[in-house]
Amino acid sequence: MEKPASGTGVLTFHRCINYGSYWQARCLVEGLRSRGYPAVIVDHDSWRIRLAEWMCALRPVLPTPVPGTDYPLYALKLAKFVRTIASFQRSPRFDLDHPKVLDRFERVVVGSDEVWNLAHPWYGGCPLFFGVGIRARLVAYAASFGNYNASNGLDPIWADRLRAFDAISVRDQNSRDIIKNALGFEPELVLDPCLQFMPKPDGGWRGPVRPFVAVYGHNFSEAFGRAVRRWAESRGYLLLSLGYRNDWANRQWITAGPHDFAHAMARAAAVATNFFHGCAFALRYRKPFVCETSPYRATKIQNLMAWVNGQKHLVPPTAPPAAYDACLSEALDPNLLDRIELLRRKSDVYLDLALG
Repeated sequence: MEKPASGTGVLTFHRCINYGSYWQARCLVEGLRSRGYPAVIVDHDSWRIRLAEWMCALRPVLPTPVPGTDYPLYALKLAKFVRTIASFQRSPRFDLDHPKVLDRFERVVVGSDEVWNLAHPWYGGCPLFFGVGIRARLVAYAASFGNYNASNGLDPIWADRLRAFDAISVRDQNSRDIIKNALGFEPELVLDPCLQFMPKPDGGWRGPVRPFVAVYGHNFSEAFGRAVRRWAESRGYLLLSLGYRNDWANRQWITAGPHDFAHAMARAAAVATNFFHGCAFALRYRKPFVCETSPYRATKIQNLMAWVNGQKHLVPPTAPPAAYDACLSEALDPNLLDRIELLRRKSDVYLDLALG
C-alpha cells in the first residue's frame, strides 16, 4: 500500500552559493516549521547547474578580474556553502533536468528567490518551478521574476502553468504586475522570508572585535566607496567586506560562511550594500544602511524600498555626503519599522489562508 502524501516541501534555489539564497531558504523552512508545518527542502540537483554555480562562485565579481590570490579564498567560501547546505533537512535527491513526478508532499511551497525569472542564466524557464510534475497543493510564497521585466509580458504557456497554483504571493511589484497582466488578478505582496522570519545563525562570532560597517556586494562605484569610507573613517569604524573583495574596505572576509554573514549583519554598526538581501538583513536587524543600486538588481531593490517607504536609503553615485551621513548615522525611521511590522502581519495572514 502506498504511503499517503504528507508534509510540506519548499522548492527554491537552495544550492546557490549566495548568502541571500541560503538564508531565504532556511528562514522559510524554519518559519513554516514554527507554524506547525513539517517543512523540508525539495532537494533537486543538477550537475549542469552545480557547475555553473561553482564557476560563478570562483569568479563572483565579474567583469572585474579576480586576482589569482583570491581563488583559494573563494574556493574555501564555496566549500563552506556546500557543507552548510548539506545540513538542510531535505527530501530524497532527484535530477532537476530529468525529474520524476513529485507526489510525496501534501503541499509544496515554491519560493522565495527568483524562481520564475525566465532570464536567469541557468534556472530560467525550468518547468518544475512553475509546478510542472508536482502532484500536491501548490503555493507560491514571495516568488519573484527577478530582473525579467513586466514589460516583456508572459508567454501563455507559463501563465497556464501558474494557473495550477492554489495560492500565489510575490515579493515585488514587478512580479505582481506580471501576474496581474497574465492571469488577471493581483497576487498578495508578502515579505521575503529573511524579513518575515528572524535569521538564527549557528555558532559564535569569529569576526573583528572593534566596531565595523558591513560591506556587502561588489562592483560599487568609486564614488560610493569613497563616501562610505569617508563616513567610516570619521567615526573610527572598520570597513568589513563580506564574501567579496572590495579594495576600498579595510578588511576582506571573502571566506565568510553563511552563518558568519548573518552574525556580521547582526553585529554591524551600519551596512553598505548594493544587494537585495543586504537591504533585507539591514532592515531585519534594524541597522542604518545605504544602498547603491546596480542594473541587474535595480528592480527588486527599488521595489522593496518603495514598498517599505525606505527610498531615502537608495543613493546615486552623485549623492552629497549629507545623504550618506543621514543613511548611515541615523536609526531607521520608526514609520519604516511600523510599515514592515504591518507587512509581516499581512504575510502571516496569507500563509494561514494559503496553507490551511
